[in-house]
Amino acid sequence: MEIHNQSSRLRSVVRQGWFPLLAACTVAAAGLSGCSGPATERIAVIPQTEGTMIWESVHVGAEEAAQRHNAYVYWNAPTREDDVEAQIAVVDRVVGQGYNGLVLAPDQALALMTPVRHAVAEGIPTVVIGSPLAMPPGRDLSYILNDNERGGRLAAQRIGELLHGTGNVAILGIDPDLTGIMTRARVFEEDLSENYPEIHVVDRRMGSFNIPHEQQIAQDTLRKHPDLNAIVALMAPTVEGTLSALHTVPQSERIKVIGFDIENWPPFDRNPSLDCLIQEDTRSMGEEAVELILARQAGRFAPAQTMIEPHVITRENMNSAEIQRMLSQDWTLGRNLWSPIQ
Repeated sequence: MEIHNQSSRLRSVVRQGWFPLLAACTVAAAGLSGCSGPATERIAVIPQTEGTMIWESVHVGAEEAAQRHNAYVYWNAPTREDDVEAQIAVVDRVVGQGYNGLVLAPDQALALMTPVRHAVAEGIPTVVIGSPLAMPPGRDLSYILNDNERGGRLAAQRIGELLHGTGNVAILGIDPDLTGIMTRARVFEEDLSENYPEIHVVDRRMGSFNIPHEQQIAQDTLRKHPDLNAIVALMAPTVEGTLSALHTVPQSERIKVIGFDIENWPPFDRNPSLDCLIQEDTRSMGEEAVELILARQAGRFAPAQTMIEPHVITRENMNSAEIQRMLSQDWTLGRNLWSPIQ
């Protein structure tokens, strides 16, 4: 399968240590002539981390928009989602290097406010994607966000259908540092209570970016609740940890898992418990963020905030053209990896 193979190749590149070299060659190519001449605008794109499907899809979307306008994308990120200091350092470097725009998927809602304020104060059009900061949009700050309220409602509806309106569910991966995750958790419970009052949330557990820790939390939840019918895993590491924990449980396929924002190709083939994934459309976020910055630079209208609906990925639709396009990691857009990228 094409995208699955792309994901495998990308992980191989990262493991072998070639990804930093590739990024360096891409940066070194800035300003060189391509088919349509030198790039006229330079936009920095800083996701939560690199080398994973969900954030490499941002790269695809950003490059796609940049190519249409002969702009150059600088791509850099921490190697882990929990390395907030590294992300702050990258943003600070970008602010001092004269970029025409900044696209940021913040690792932490509070800590990234100061560097974003600095970027805006320097007159750099900034687009925050994925999850919001506690800052209102303004002249040089816009948001392109995942519709986490919609995600919470989709999860509640799916649980209601799976359990036929009655049963026990646990919510794992709650992270108070990420506003979007708290929103999806809150809306999920509200919708469940209103529409499926006989489905009970019997456990709520905090999450982290540490997969072994998330596996331990899931194992503890399963021990405490032998009558559990379903798990909602709100973060990618929680999804992986939960699925690993279920491999140790007899007849685990009876416990259904709804996951959010998995970082690699959906592992339905290896996990009969996995019912669906509710996935951010990060490709569209990257594409629309670059378009928004270029529109603002050209003096055209640019919305202060845009909501992008997540997609429900299932065994039945994972090979559809829509889902394959959303998950694509081919950020080279058919060009040679080592050719100048404007």
